[in-house]
Formats: sequence, structure tokens, C-alpha cells
Amino acid sequence: MAKTKEQVRYAVVGAGNIAQVAVLPAFAHAEENSRLVAVISGDSEKRRVLRERYELELDGNYDELESVLERGQIDAVYLATPNAHHRDFALRAAAQGVHVLCEKPLAPSTEDCRKMVDACAAREVKLMVAYRLHFEEATLAALDVVRSGRIGEPRLFSAFFTHVVRGGDIRRDPDEAGGASYDLGVYCINAARNLFDAEPISVMADMVERDGVDDTTTVLLRFPRQQMAQFCVSNSVAGVSSYRIAGTEGDLRVEPAFEYVGELEHHLTIGEETKSRSFRKGDQFAPELRYFSDCILNDREPEPSGEEGWCDVRVVEAILESARTQRPVTLAAHQRQRRPGLAQGDHAPPIKKPKTVGSPSPSVK
Repeated sequence: MAKTKEQVRYAVVGAGNIAQVAVLPAFAHAEENSRLVAVISGDSEKRRVLRERYELELDGNYDELESVLERGQIDAVYLATPNAHHRDFALRAAAQGVHVLCEKPLAPSTEDCRKMVDACAAREVKLMVAYRLHFEEATLAALDVVRSGRIGEPRLFSAFFTHVVRGGDIRRDPDEAGGASYDLGVYCINAARNLFDAEPISVMADMVERDGVDDTTTVLLRFPRQQMAQFCVSNSVAGVSSYRIAGTEGDLRVEPAFEYVGELEHHLTIGEETKSRSFRKGDQFAPELRYFSDCILNDREPEPSGEEGWCDVRVVEAILESARTQRPVTLAAHQRQRRPGLAQGDHAPPIKKPKTVGSPSPSVK
């Protein structure tokens, strides 16, 4: 049901590194329709510092979620917990009639994704995956280049996304649904799916396991129309963030491609001519907050939806199965009706990285 008020009241659930360095400060650039009201965390010191820093009305631990949502008259939650807890918090929020904006991946399994989608639909609340790049200019411009036919028929996609994760981080914890494919692979999968405007039909993968999760993984995806995608992700390799899509008449290389700090760059080659273009750095989290709030206030279905999150998670499941069995995995045919487009583009000025409380960067610098 559409809201009559001008601001959507949010609680951020989880106060780890991404919440502290990106999500919480982004509300300052989304205040025209989004208001940060509460933070929920199991760490009392984090709650104390963050409540004071952002002048919040409320805070609470995870057991107090329902109470905070009710007392704070919360309209929406931003879930920034470890992957393994996305489903449970989404279901608890939906049961209270609260909209859900969830960090990627949507959940560790397609079954969990479906439960989240169904629960939100049953309570008529919005569910969106926090794919910040669906609102970022370089990503949307890349989609426009491919859709325009400038590189001809797109046939090949290749990507690298890697970093060295410190010991003890949740990305190395199987109980928290860690691993390189869930953390980094979803970016590569999402880019390939939307650039090809198609869903993969088969998956082959191999991986190096460490700490009980896929630490370094290489993947080959086959798409319809003679299209193929390859990518490598790792939690133990120096930082690389790039992809390249090649067609029958040219190619586009985006590097950096997936980062949320700094400029992103295009290198478009048609024939023998290469043109480069830089895209200004900015706050990539405020645009998704503004967009989701607009969907709530005007009763519009968001893109990326829960289905978009499910589409990526089913590929991750196939990747892990293929790597485990050393066999290709065939995916059931699926047709995605909605894709991101230029109309979703938005920009906010960059934020100054705040000092974190008990949440160091996951990457070893």
C-alpha cells in the first residue's frame, strides 16, 4: 500500500564493515525520502557509538527486532547481516509488515530466496536486493553500449574480481555462508546475465577450498545464442576488479568495474580505435536507498527484485555443485522479464569514510 508521508523510516540490521562505511552514512544523501531511525546489532558498543554518531531514535539487539520495528514505526529494514541470516531477518521483518532491502546475495540457497519472496508477497511488502551497480552510471552505460549494437552481437564475457581477505573474517566462515562465489561471484554473474540479456543454461566450475569455503573459483557459463562467460574470483589473490565483453564488431573493457570507492572506467574498442571514459566516483548506496524508498512511497515494484537475487543464487548453487562433482550442471530454462536500464541511473557525492567500531575492512591492504 502506498505511503502518504514523505520519508520512509529505516532500521539497519547488522553493523559490520559495509554497514558502517557505506550504508549508514549514505542516509545523509537520501534524506529527501529516507530517514535512518534505528540500528540493530548484537554488539552493544557498536550500538552506543552509532546511535550517538547518527543521532538515532532507537537501537536494539537482534532479539529486539520486532520491538524496535514497532516502537520506531519502521517502514523498511536494510539487512546488512552475514549471508546466513538474511532469510530469518527478512521473514521477521515481513511478518511485521516492514519492507526489506537486503544486501547481496539475497540468501545462501534458492529455497531461502523463494521463502523470502513468498513471505514479502504474502504481506504485500517490497523486497529488493541491494545491487548498488543497478543504479551506477558506468554499469548502466555498459549495458547501453551492448544494447545499442555498437560492439555487434555480444558473444564473450570475461571477468576477474579478487581480494585478499584477512583471517577470521565472515567471508572465510562456512557457517555464515562465506566464500568467494557468494561474496564476489554474484557481481560477475549479474553483469554477464544482464549484458547478454539472457539466463545461463549450463555451468562448469572448479575451485580451491580453504577454511571450508570456496576460496578461489573459476567458472564457465554457457548462454543461449552461442554466448559464453568466464570469470575468476578469489579471497586470496591481490585486488583485481574488471570485466570485458566482446562482440562481433568490437569490445568493451570496464576496469575498475565492481568497486564502490573511486572512479570506474570504460575502454571501448571498435575496429582499431579505442576510446576511454571515466565515470565520477560517488556514494553508490544513497541511490539505491532513494530508489527503494520511492518504490515504497509510490507503490512500485523494485528492480532488482527478489527474483533477480534468486537468478544469481541459483547460478552460485550450480557453481558449487559443479566444482564439488567435477561435472557440468544444467540449469532449467528461465526468462527474466525486467533488466536494469539508464532510467535507473542516479548519483550522489562521495562520502568521507567514517571510523569503524569493531569492524575492520575484510581486505588485507
